[in-house]
Amino acid sequence: MHERAGVPATVEDLIDVEALLAAYFAEVPDPRVAAERVVFGTSGHRGSSLKRSFNEAHIIAISAAIAEYRAAQGIAGPLFIGGDTHALSEPAEHTAREVLAAAGVHVLARSGSGDEVFVPTPALSHAILAHNAGRDADDPQRADGIVITPSHNPPGDGGFKYNPPHGGPADTDATNWIAARANELLESGVAQVPRAGRDGVEGTPVGRYDFLGEYVESLGEVIDMAAIREAGVRFAAHPLGGASVAYWAAIRDRFELDLTVLGPGVDPQWAFMHLDWDGKIRMDPSSANVMSTVAEHRDDFAIVTGNDADSDRHGVVTRDAGLMNPNHYLAVAIDYLLSHRPDWPVTAGIGKTLVSSALIDRVVAGHGRELLEVPVGFKWFVPGLADGSVVFGGEESAGASFQRFDGSAWSTDKDGILLALLAAEILAVTGQTPSERYRELADRFGEPAYARIDAAATPEQKARLGALSAADVTATELAGDPITAILTEAPGNGARIGGLKVQTANAWFAARPSGTEDVMKIYAESFLGAEHLALVQREAQALVQRVLAG
Repeated sequence: MHERAGVPATVEDLIDVEALLAAYFAEVPDPRVAAERVVFGTSGHRGSSLKRSFNEAHIIAISAAIAEYRAAQGIAGPLFIGGDTHALSEPAEHTAREVLAAAGVHVLARSGSGDEVFVPTPALSHAILAHNAGRDADDPQRADGIVITPSHNPPGDGGFKYNPPHGGPADTDATNWIAARANELLESGVAQVPRAGRDGVEGTPVGRYDFLGEYVESLGEVIDMAAIREAGVRFAAHPLGGASVAYWAAIRDRFELDLTVLGPGVDPQWAFMHLDWDGKIRMDPSSANVMSTVAEHRDDFAIVTGNDADSDRHGVVTRDAGLMNPNHYLAVAIDYLLSHRPDWPVTAGIGKTLVSSALIDRVVAGHGRELLEVPVGFKWFVPGLADGSVVFGGEESAGASFQRFDGSAWSTDKDGILLALLAAEILAVTGQTPSERYRELADRFGEPAYARIDAAATPEQKARLGALSAADVTATELAGDPITAILTEAPGNGARIGGLKVQTANAWFAARPSGTEDVMKIYAESFLGAEHLALVQREAQALVQRVLAG
């Protein structure tokens, strides 16, 4: 924990926006350097222009690769494009539009002015689904999209993510192909890539789409807005300087809510923020340090919510308990929805990532529902949300989405605005805040103690951890209890988890290699208290080290 974690940012913490934008155009990545190549992680390609990892050349190459990919997949419909409030998002969107238009792609970009020009991730996913509703899987007029965002990353970063016609994050088959092709173009030189409006190149005209209007107008199909209004719930939303700024104002006005939109609006330096755990500016609404930014408003409203830069994450602060643990809120949301969505198919399941709290398992079982436990990454929920076999998908990092009242898909990407509004609906309908309802769940199912720690791991150890099989673990006991399950594949879909999960009746741990650092992430939870959790963590590290030693 940095010594300045949770304190307001100072001038020394702020980025030089002009230098960042200048570097986007001036710096040229060297594809022979691994850190300067295109790499698609779980949420697209991310980097900084100052580090030559997010520059104009990258966006030219990725956009051209996406144009080729969608053509090979028989996708000839419109491509929705939108970006968040990071400084690098606007030039990246302009570059992408030029390349895509020159390739004959019909791009649909945001309409409006001012803060309306920013597009939250869930609004773009919603737009794709709305266009593709009723279309066959091989219909050439299917739409797809690009979201330009590094999510909650610091102000100096940029991000670029592709969403196929299912509306959610692309799977690894797609991203691996796109990244490989983009790196080929980087190696051969992107000057050869045509761009509309340059060197006499003409392109397909860019169209406009009202992301904000279409998203806000449809909210009554997924959230009981009338209940919130009629109950007079007084709550506040802090966009944390992100793409949801204009959306929250529009939601307030459209549904006549007692809603206050907090914050100064959009600032590419995020000078108003409190620093995160590592002393950096970051817009993670699940971080207590970051959400110190809204602490002064806690006593003014029953609920205060926060969103990150692209609005795919949520944070919920209540007057009675402060910032809720994301796992706790997911359990509350699932419990409430399964009791208040009578038209959801009884056979549809609830999705969670395998490092989310086991309290969710107990809540889902209490409702007689099927649990779909998948590896880390929201993309694993996309097929179920798209076809209706899953009605809720959530992950421990405060990302989730759920279906409309009739059980049909709302978004197949994370929707932080939706989960924030749900907190107000819960209060309106039950008269209890989400934190009060959590206390009832903990009394019924047990109080979980949950934590994540990082342990040192060499590249060789990380590789072995990612390739383990259940047979490599010979231990039969963890922290005094018999081991009931050893997993290297997710029980919900059989996909490899890239690590190890060990369970007992009272606790579990999961170990995964970091994709960016020489550490392994060890998640652990106990229903026997903090001391038992500490014992689980110690024995988990020892167990993993023994297994990796062979």
